Amino acid sequence: MRRAGISNNWLIAGFTFVVTAFAVLLIANLSLGDKHIEQRVETLYSTAEAQFRRNVNVVFGPALLPGNRAQALVNGDAFFPDMLKAIGAAQKTITFESYIYWSGETGAAFTQALIERARNGVKVHVLFDALGSGKIDKRFVAEMKAAGIEVEKYNPWRWDTLARMNNRTHRKIMVIDGRVGYTGGAGIGDEWRGNAQDPQHWRDTQYRVEGPVVGQMQAAFIENWIEVTGRVLHGEEYFPELARAGSQAAQFIVTSPGGGSESMQLMYLMSIAAAAESIQISAAYFVPDEVEARALAAAAKRGVRVQLIVPGPQTDSPLVRRASRSTWGQLLRAGVEFYEFQPTFFHCKVMVVDELWVSVGSTNFDARSFSVNDEANLNVYDREFAAAQVRIFDADLKRSRRVSQEEWENRPWTEKLWEHTVGLFSSQL
Repeated sequence: MRRAGISNNWLIAGFTFVVTAFAVLLIANLSLGDKHIEQRVETLYSTAEAQFRRNVNVVFGPALLPGNRAQALVNGDAFFPDMLKAIGAAQKTITFESYIYWSGETGAAFTQALIERARNGVKVHVLFDALGSGKIDKRFVAEMKAAGIEVEKYNPWRWDTLARMNNRTHRKIMVIDGRVGYTGGAGIGDEWRGNAQDPQHWRDTQYRVEGPVVGQMQAAFIENWIEVTGRVLHGEEYFPELARAGSQAAQFIVTSPGGGSESMQLMYLMSIAAAAESIQISAAYFVPDEVEARALAAAAKRGVRVQLIVPGPQTDSPLVRRASRSTWGQLLRAGVEFYEFQPTFFHCKVMVVDELWVSVGSTNFDARSFSVNDEANLNVYDREFAAAQVRIFDADLKRSRRVSQEEWENRPWTEKLWEHTVGLFSSQL
């Protein structure tokens, strides 16, 4: 009897330890972000004023650099061939970071292109998120390593990473020879192929970048490469002297938990506060907190036209769509316009303010991007570039359906209840 009692005590102790450890890990992961903005940013100046540029130069991270050329590549039929051609032209180095690197024809094409360059003496470094790229073909990894490519997983699930398993790298960065960069919302997967013509081919935009800002993109990759490997990539092969490539002023900003996670949220809030005429947001995942919602509502109330394109019924996350719709009330009442993209999943992440200031990249308009994930955005201050993004936005509007305040308020009570319930967990979706 005594042995049985001792055995039961050990079982109870073991169970208690496991439950306690799980609770500690859960709390640690749900609170990965550091500072969080709790008050709406005041409107003190517009995007066209010099003060806005002065703040941009010092608040978000690296300063705006002149002499850049960023080009939008709309949908996979445009950006995948361009990225693969750039890989094929690499002479010295390729650095590649992606949240998603999946199996399939697209993954195979990129794998073979990277292997071909590595076998021709190019130094190739690939970093993909362990969770986001969970569907990568293991043969891709083995073949790349066999060809001499350095392949690493960001935050793989191990005992020593459990306390931060909720932190993922959501960045999308590729830099060729330190001179040509790519960023945007797309991952390496067959879902991004085509031209957004049907539900099997997603809508997204990538950006090809040349000029001095590419050095900031390279530094962003190396930041996470050091975190994962402890190895520093430097020298002329990675950071060559970069001449002017265009007329755009641009910066590349990054955020991560514990390393300035509030910077991306601050960039969005300050941009919204500075808007004088228009805000156009393409958002694959739009789940604002109260501060962000109030900022957008305030902009609409002071006469700024605020338009948002979000996914419609075609989405990879119905729960996020429901959580998003639960936040629309005060925004619709303030005059914010909501449009749901119809043909396929809308995966773009673009903000255009006053047809002058543009932010594009990996960041979603939600708590996960603003406080938990590693994110990266390219910001461009240039009217010609902004006008081009507005034309793309307007083309997407034509394939979207507007949701009116009346329609939203009169949706069935079951939808309201479901959306409100899901919205309670929006910070972790």
